[in-house]
Amino acid sequence: MSSYKKPLILVSNDDGIFSPGIQALAEVADEFGDVEIVAPDRQQSAVGHAITVSTPLRSRSFMIDGRFSGQAVSGTPADSVKLAHNQLLNRKPDLVVSGINHGSNAGINILYSGTVSAATEGTILGYPSIAVSCTAFNEDADLSGSKDAARKVIGYVLNHGMPRGVTLNLNVPEGPLKGIKWARQANSRYVEEFEGRIDPHNRSYYWLTGKFQLLDQDDGNDINALEAGFASLTPIQYDLTSYPLLKELENIEL
Repeated sequence: MSSYKKPLILVSNDDGIFSPGIQALAEVADEFGDVEIVAPDRQQSAVGHAITVSTPLRSRSFMIDGRFSGQAVSGTPADSVKLAHNQLLNRKPDLVVSGINHGSNAGINILYSGTVSAATEGTILGYPSIAVSCTAFNEDADLSGSKDAARKVIGYVLNHGMPRGVTLNLNVPEGPLKGIKWARQANSRYVEEFEGRIDPHNRSYYWLTGKFQLLDQDDGNDINALEAGFASLTPIQYDLTSYPLLKELENIEL
């Protein structure tokens, strides 16, 4: 049994160690235990579960808001959690929380999100893990509802635990919390376009643009919950096996 009285909560994100969201999440985590922040040293949105293999990782120590010790890592969100687990923490965390991200990570965004991947990496390493996102992109967004929702979910997980291999993905509208609904991931996609341009040296380049498309007409998904003003809470897993199809195909010889 651990000799420490308080649980250790590792806080990470993909917006970078100095984002308003990570400070807000650290403030909530501080209500439950000791807090350590290990996060990318710069913006790393939409990097998914990328890890750094071709260059060395570096970390620098900081104090965040004069209250929390932090390590800024020269890599991705998944790198940050891996390095925290393996090298940077004096003891293993009891919980990993990632966020508060600026922008929704519901629907297909789960697949691309560095915020979710930091939490998923915590799950892979064996820790209960939560990803937290606010649907508003602006850095001065009202995170009061996101903090309240995170407080409820952190309390639940510390009291009840989580099944191994499962991460909780929490998305919250800006402003006061209306309530939290358990929801499944919505079937959605991006309809993308690449806008071609020419630089001053007459070389072509492209900017990615596109629109989010909801393909899901059934109730109970995370996008519907958010559009109704509720926070959505989705248990997700990194096992990508299609078990129904595997069962159907397992007796077929190729």
